[in-house]
Amino acid sequence: MTTETKLPFDKDNVRSFSKEMSEPAWFEELRLKALAEFDQLPMPRPDKTKIDKWNFTQFTQHTVKSSAYPSLLELPEEVKALVDLEADNKNLYIQRNQTPAFLTLSEELKSKGVIFTDIFTAAKEHGDLLKKYYMTQAINADEHRLTALNAALVNGGVFLYIPKNVEISEPIQAVYVHDDVEANLFNHVIVVADDNSSVTYVENYFSTMETSNTLVNILTEVIANVNARVQFGAVDTLAKGITTYVNRRGVAGRDSRIEWALGLMNEGNTISENTTNLLGDGSIGDTKTVVVGRGEQTQNFTTKVVHFGRNTVGNILNHGVVKESATSIFNGIGKIEHGASKSDAQQTSRVLMLSEKARGDANPILLIDEDDVVAGHAASVGRVDPVQLYYLMSRGIRKEEAERLVIHGFLAPVVNQLPIEGVKKQLTEVIERKVR
Repeated sequence: MTTETKLPFDKDNVRSFSKEMSEPAWFEELRLKALAEFDQLPMPRPDKTKIDKWNFTQFTQHTVKSSAYPSLLELPEEVKALVDLEADNKNLYIQRNQTPAFLTLSEELKSKGVIFTDIFTAAKEHGDLLKKYYMTQAINADEHRLTALNAALVNGGVFLYIPKNVEISEPIQAVYVHDDVEANLFNHVIVVADDNSSVTYVENYFSTMETSNTLVNILTEVIANVNARVQFGAVDTLAKGITTYVNRRGVAGRDSRIEWALGLMNEGNTISENTTNLLGDGSIGDTKTVVVGRGEQTQNFTTKVVHFGRNTVGNILNHGVVKESATSIFNGIGKIEHGASKSDAQQTSRVLMLSEKARGDANPILLIDEDDVVAGHAASVGRVDPVQLYYLMSRGIRKEEAERLVIHGFLAPVVNQLPIEGVKKQLTEVIERKVR
C-alpha cells in the first residue's frame, strides 16, 4: 500500500527545467517517467527506523542560482582546507549548491580520454556514454519513491569515466558546497572504471551554515568493469536540520575491486544505503564506515555486499560513536547467492555509546544460499573500555583526554583509508568537534 504524497513540482516544471539545462530527449523522458511512477512506489523501509514522518518530498526551491568560483583562492576558508592549493595537476570539481562552480582536469588525463564533468555537461557532450550507465546497472529509478524522486528532479552531480587500460595514481576529487539555507540538493554521481583501469575518487559534502531545513537526496553509482579497481572515499558533513537520503551502490565485474571509505558525519537525520554487488567471478568489495551521532538526530546505515560471482570476497567494517540523545542503527548484510561458490563474506560492526540516553544498534545479517562458502560476523555495542581508560590514566592522562584518544583510535581504521591528506584532516577535525 502506498501513501499519497503531492509533490510541489509537476511534469511541466520538470520539462521546463530539462529544457533549460539543454538535456537530450532520453534524459528528459527518464525524468518524466520517474515522476509519473512516483505515486505508485513505496518509500524505503530501513530496518528499525521509522521514517514516515520525515520530510523527504516537501520543499519550495528546486534550484538556487549560485555564482561560480573564479579561482580556488575565492573558496571559503573551510573549503580551502579540503583542497591542495599548491598541486600542479589538480583534478577537481566544485559544486556550489546546484551550480557547477569550478572544474579542472589535467591535460595528461584529458589526453588519455578521461571524462570528468558535471552531470548536465555529460548529458549534452557525452550522451551516449552516459546513457549506457545512468540508472541502468547499479540503481534503478523505480526502486522506491526516493530513487524516483532523484531521477525526476536531479539538479547536480558529476560523471567520471576512466577508459580501458588507464590507471590513475592521483586522486580525483569533488566538493559539494552547501551554503544557501534554501538549496535542496538532488545529486547524481556516476563513476565508471572500464576494463583494466583504476581510479581513486573522493567527495565531500560540506555545509558552511550551522542549520538548514532543506532536503538532500544523493544517488551514487560506481561501476568497475573487468579487472578494474575503484577506491571511493567520502566525507559527509551536512548541517543540522537537513534530512538526508544517500544511496551509494557499486557493481563489480570479473576480477575487479571496489573499496569504500566513508565518513558519515551529518548533523541531521540521515538514511544511508551502501551496497556492493559482486557480479563477476573473483571480484572484491570492501567497505569501511565511521559515524558519529550526537544531539537528537536519528541515523540509519545499511551496508550490504551481495555475492553473485564465484570466489568473491566481501568485507564490511562499521565503527560508530553515539552521544547525547542520538540514535544510530547499523545494519550489516552479507548475502551469498546460489552459485557463488568459494565466496567469503565477513563483517564487523562496533558501536560506542558515550551517554545514558544514546542508542546504538548493530544488526549483523548473513543470508547464505550456497554451501561451499565462508562467512562470519561480529558485533558489539557498549561503553568505552574501562581497561583502556585505566591504562591511559595510569600514565597521567586526564579521563576526558583518555576517552578522546580511545575514540580516535576506535575510528582510525576508516580515517586512515582516505587518500587525500586535506580530507583526512577534515574528517579528524569533524570527529574531534563532535566527540569533544
